Amino acid sequence: MSKIIFCVGDTYRLDRKIGYGSYGVVYLGTNINNGEKVAIKMELRSVRNPKLETEYKIYQMLAGGEGISHVHWFGKAGKYNALVLDVLGPSLRDLFKFCGKKFTLKTVLMLADQLVERMEYIHSKNIIHRDIKPSNFVMGLDMSELNQVYAIDFGLSKTYRDPKTHRHIPYASHKSLTGTAGFASINAHLGIEQSRRDDLEAIGFVLIYFALGRLPWQGVKASSRKEFNHLVMEKKIMTPAEILCRSLPPEFATYLNYCRTLTFDEKPEYNALRVLFRRVYFRKGFSEDYLFDWIVLNTKYSASKKHMNVSPWGRNRTTKDLKKINKNGKQDDDSVSPQQSSDECLKVLQIANYI
Repeated sequence: MSKIIFCVGDTYRLDRKIGYGSYGVVYLGTNINNGEKVAIKMELRSVRNPKLETEYKIYQMLAGGEGISHVHWFGKAGKYNALVLDVLGPSLRDLFKFCGKKFTLKTVLMLADQLVERMEYIHSKNIIHRDIKPSNFVMGLDMSELNQVYAIDFGLSKTYRDPKTHRHIPYASHKSLTGTAGFASINAHLGIEQSRRDDLEAIGFVLIYFALGRLPWQGVKASSRKEFNHLVMEKKIMTPAEILCRSLPPEFATYLNYCRTLTFDEKPEYNALRVLFRRVYFRKGFSEDYLFDWIVLNTKYSASKKHMNVSPWGRNRTTKDLKKINKNGKQDDDSVSPQQSSDECLKVLQIANYI
């Protein structure tokens, strides 16, 4: 595709393919006027259910929010639609692998504060995400934003209420599952129309996954996607929050149970949920230094491998890097892969996540 189209919007040059989003292809690009690096998402205009224009409209509605990527351009480029975005840092999924597929409680709690805050902002703009998972949250790339979490990939997002009247969408059932089964809410599995509560329950599953290293339903074997979704749903229903979170501070079960008690159109108490996790943070005596696990771990490796120019935000992806990533990490978030070696994981932090 890059041989056919070299520029989009007469400004953004396609340099090389760097990956795939939930749909379409992602390129690393350059603004030919100022040399700024950008991410360019490309989608064939002829696809059956185009998503890129919807994502662009969502980004417009969310523009200016903390942890939301800036849109540089959207439009037609030959047979494709193109969306030009900021280049961002590694995803939480990649950082989780780098840290041996488990985060410390301190890191989980720091992430909890930002993830709930991101959901509050997105919901305040009348949007629900509907595909909450570790790979859809990335860290900032600029030096001033290394500790900031960004929400990305709004291809499955939708409005849950009228922007002018705030009239909520009606309750509906018999819906097919939208999102990623491993982190979807129980109501989403049951075919109930999603709303704010479902995004927050999914955030809960992500946090518990980070803290425990895996979820009970991951690795479930099934002969079809439909059977897999059903088995995951059954396991979620049969695992009470108190059992799921028995090795964690009780606030994690409290959070999950709260999300499940919310009615379809009820506004969540976002601040109360953030306070819930902050109390654990201060009770444990954690310092407010914003030192996430990957920063601490990367510093250790940097000290022990002085001959390597190790920086989590330093260089761009190469074809060789991508082959290693695709080989070692092509499974989705529903599965659990063997831990990567330290040297293999270290490469994750050197690679920006442009998706």
